[in-house]
Amino acid sequence: QVQLVESGGGPVQAGGSLRLSCAASRSISSVNVMGWYRQAPGKQREKVASITSGDRTNYVDSVKGRFTISRDNAKNTVYLQMNSLKPDDTAVYYCNPNSRADIGFWGQGTQVTVSS
Repeated sequence: QVQLVESGGGPVQAGGSLRLSCAASRSISSVNVMGWYRQAPGKQREKVASITSGDRTNYVDSVKGRFTISRDNAKNTVYLQMNSLKPDDTAVYYCNPNSRADIGFWGQGTQVTVSS
């Protein structure tokens, strides 16, 4: 199975930007749907963005217009560009194929902390 490593998180002030990366150990070109998820303390894990092998994207309403998911198959990497960050975006962010998310397997994620 593909191994994934998330990076790019950190502290940022409200209104700032971050780009998260998800590096895969093998080709992701055959993965139908890759997603970015987040989980804040005391809240359920939430899918915030997804991208298909055909580059169709989808976003939760709260991040539409601010976040952009993309993939670079040549680099085996999925990205999440996050702009106009808000304190409510504070969470641990994870990447995962839909199939693995359904099974319940998660990596360590990367922490995003947005201050007011």
